[in-house]
Amino acid sequence: ATGDKRAALGLAGIAIRAGARSTLATLWQVNDASTAEFMNQFYQQLKNPKLTKAEALRNAQLAFLKKTYPNTYYHRPYNWAPFILVGNWL
Repeated sequence: ATGDKRAALGLAGIAIRAGARSTLATLWQVNDASTAEFMNQFYQQLKNPKLTKAEALRNAQLAFLKKTYPNTYYHRPYNWAPFILVGNWL
């Protein structure tokens, strides 16, 4: 099945259709401060050549879940759960 071409993938879908191999997207609106830190964590993980994009995403999510950031609410799913990889996750 090819799916519905009008499906709501938002900007992630547009990026994929325009030729991007993959993109990181969110399932809902996210907080600016926690997202900035999440992206920092994700790209730090992504620098490791032994990790896939999916593993880098998982590690960033785990860093938030494990309360790596004291005195914040980043461990709550609202802050780490909406991030998904669309496209090639290797």
